[in-house]
Amino acid sequence: MKEKILSHAKINVFLYVTSKREDGFHNLYSLMTRISLCDDIIVEHGRNGISISCDHPDVPEDESNLAYKAADLFYTSLPEPDINPDRGNGIAVTIVKRIPPGGGLGGGSSNAACVLACLNRKFNYPFSDQDLMRLGLKLGADVPFFLFGSPAIATGVGEKLEKIPCLKPYFLVLCDPGISACTADVYKNMDYRLTLTPKYYKNTGLNVLLREQETDVKNLAHNDLEESACSLYPEIGQTKEQMERALGRKVFMTGSGASLFALFADRSNAVRGFEKLAEKWEGTGKNVFLSSFEQE
Repeated sequence: MKEKILSHAKINVFLYVTSKREDGFHNLYSLMTRISLCDDIIVEHGRNGISISCDHPDVPEDESNLAYKAADLFYTSLPEPDINPDRGNGIAVTIVKRIPPGGGLGGGSSNAACVLACLNRKFNYPFSDQDLMRLGLKLGADVPFFLFGSPAIATGVGEKLEKIPCLKPYFLVLCDPGISACTADVYKNMDYRLTLTPKYYKNTGLNVLLREQETDVKNLAHNDLEESACSLYPEIGQTKEQMERALGRKVFMTGSGASLFALFADRSNAVRGFEKLAEKWEGTGKNVFLSSFEQE
């Protein structure tokens, strides 16, 4: 039996780093939402073992792939030991990759979440939603968000999630500058003196705003990691400046980089911006996407 699943990307509309933890990770305060840009995940059940294939040269097809790790973790965590992937209960996963790897859009985490949710359905929900999110956290800080299924305020390392009722819909012009940013290096290079965290994170008015029935995020976009990423990878900053000149509006980085986005309330303006950049950067290695917020 085969099934096809849409594996959506995400953006961090804003991302504040609130503190460094004793375990070496960082506490965050972030607004995250899925966007329409997605990979296709094709799962074939009833196989012997676990296998991964992907059409992107930079995505591993072995045990290091997050989708593989998700399947392996699911099987080893099952309370029913008789469900063994090597005895006809395994899966073959094919990933049709559209989300740029290493771009801060959560593609690998989204793929892993899709595999966890798919296997949980297949075996009649042996794990509750909360249990599945706890499993996902073992794979990466963004995986619980993709299992959560709603725009959310994320705190902790990203695992503490509060549902946001409704975001005002926006279209995005999204750019992959053609490079991958190393998350660990971006955090290590960060200068805490330059963050705006105290101003916003301690502002309870922002929390109230985000809990309203419809939240306009136009003026909330921000990323504490942007300056660090741009200093390590000048191409990000250069691409950001080029986008802002071409689109006539502010551009922001998502996650730890390297992908950049601009928000548009009107689809026709977003389409014009997308077409302008696509023509400008044709053949340069920069990839441009037209996308939109996904509410559920």
